[in-house]
Amino acid sequence: MTTLADRLLKKHFGKDPHPFRLFEEEVQRRLTRGATLLDAGCGRSAPVLTKFRGQAGRLIGIDLVEFEAAQNSLELHHADIDDIPLPDQTVDLVMARSVMEHIQNPGAAYAEVHRVLKSGGAFVFLTPNLWDYSSLIALAVPNRFHPWIVSRVEGRAEEDVFPVVYKTNTRRSVKKWAEGAGFEVVRFDYLGQYPSYFMFNGGLFWIATQYEKLLRRFRPLRVLQGWILVTLVRRPH
Repeated sequence: MTTLADRLLKKHFGKDPHPFRLFEEEVQRRLTRGATLLDAGCGRSAPVLTKFRGQAGRLIGIDLVEFEAAQNSLELHHADIDDIPLPDQTVDLVMARSVMEHIQNPGAAYAEVHRVLKSGGAFVFLTPNLWDYSSLIALAVPNRFHPWIVSRVEGRAEEDVFPVVYKTNTRRSVKKWAEGAGFEVVRFDYLGQYPSYFMFNGGLFWIATQYEKLLRRFRPLRVLQGWILVTLVRRPH
């Protein structure tokens, strides 16, 4: 992070809640004590899932990565979102952060989440908006280059960068796949944040900051913001 980028970050975004925080607040609103919470794509150490210890009766995480170590009170399974190793209608709430952009078969993923959710259960996910410039650039650049680029721009380990496809990252596509699986879309919000990809360059960060301010000023342009926060509810039978 450059000095200029840090100064701009504090000036223009210092009081903004990060989309990750808004996602967790939405999960918290939907979570009831004693409920079963499933984190689809929980990560190597299940960092988000661990935040809900003591608030849910059962905490389950699935991912295709190798888990770092056994986590007390967590049930971790090496599995994909379209093949969840749980019986039908056994989960109250499913959450997924920065996962849906990687889904190759949205129909199967939505159907599988619907299968494990109880009637009236919710699926909350946060994912990049396809129409954000960073998503469009990611689509234009072959996936094989992403690990190298992201490791240098964000400092993330290359092994934690996965191919993106953005098959369910617009309002229309979410509605299509969700309703096709039997969900009702009860929340769909566009969220912005500071231009994290340009922290390494003050000038680029300033330009991206002006762009973000423009999107926030004019409501019709918010469809171009970086994130979408979605809540789906399984329709009661």
